[in-house]
Amino acid sequence: MRILVTGGAGFIGSHLIDRLMAEGHEVICIDNFYSGHKRNILKWVGHPYFELIRHDITDPIRLEIDQIYHLACPASPVHYQYNPVKTIKTNVLGTMHMLGLAKRVKARFLLASTSEVYGDPEIHPQPEEYWGNVNPIGIRSCYDEGKRVAETLAFDYHRQNDVDIRVARIFNTYGPRMLENDGRVISNFISQAIHGKPLTVYGNGSQTRSFCYVSDLVDGLIRLMTHAHIGPINLGNPDEYTILELAEIVQRLVNPEVEIQFKSLPQDDPRRRRPNITRAQRLLEWQPTISLLEGLQRSVEDFRGRLGGNAIAAHRDRFDSVQP
Repeated sequence: MRILVTGGAGFIGSHLIDRLMAEGHEVICIDNFYSGHKRNILKWVGHPYFELIRHDITDPIRLEIDQIYHLACPASPVHYQYNPVKTIKTNVLGTMHMLGLAKRVKARFLLASTSEVYGDPEIHPQPEEYWGNVNPIGIRSCYDEGKRVAETLAFDYHRQNDVDIRVARIFNTYGPRMLENDGRVISNFISQAIHGKPLTVYGNGSQTRSFCYVSDLVDGLIRLMTHAHIGPINLGNPDEYTILELAEIVQRLVNPEVEIQFKSLPQDDPRRRRPNITRAQRLLEWQPTISLLEGLQRSVEDFRGRLGGNAIAAHRDRFDSVQP
């Protein structure tokens, strides 16, 4: 197939492109490189089945494709809060343009939505039927409400124009190629530990998250795209950890000498986050396979390669002794 991946030079998008290229598809990557990086897709540049287009999806584009994986949008608070108007324009105008393209060429369209549509949830774990608890005027709203509007647009294009849509609600994802300065908890902790800086825990660290390794997520996205179910469908790892537990694991893995430092909790930071993946298990026959320890090991190796520091081999014995 001829497949378009928006945000393809980003963390998740580049891993998705690796899978699609390995399966023999023709892939077009669109990215404006706001938070993506050319190094993530450099190995495919020059391949006869790969095309890279530098483009901002808030402007329309005309292409001939069979499928669209719409991943373009900064996903970390540091990046989406830096220019919140741009963020919501990407979610609304960008999604409209991609849905319009899908309508014109009759392509199947997959929206990479987010667990942030659930806000600070009052139901735990979060099923797809839950409508969420989102602050519409907070500092996270450009992303949270932007993705909620993107879902609305997808379903309205489906009902009104018969666009063939899929909607994935992605929970916290991590792995190699995460930006080291993106403000997300795993990248923060690993970067801080490698540099010998205190690990920053906001609040008392009792808030929880669930962490899905990127290869598991990519598998879920591809299964959803090729399945008849349109969604929304949760994709995430249901194993739940407190932020303090995660900090202690990274501390032992990377640098036991660093301290854990507590700071004030940011506005609208969700207290709990854990996916109910019953629908994905039943319909897609999907569930995560990579444990947190294995995924963190791979992530630390990647971060060390980019950030420098002592060879990871000197620290491998720590992985075996760490318990989540």
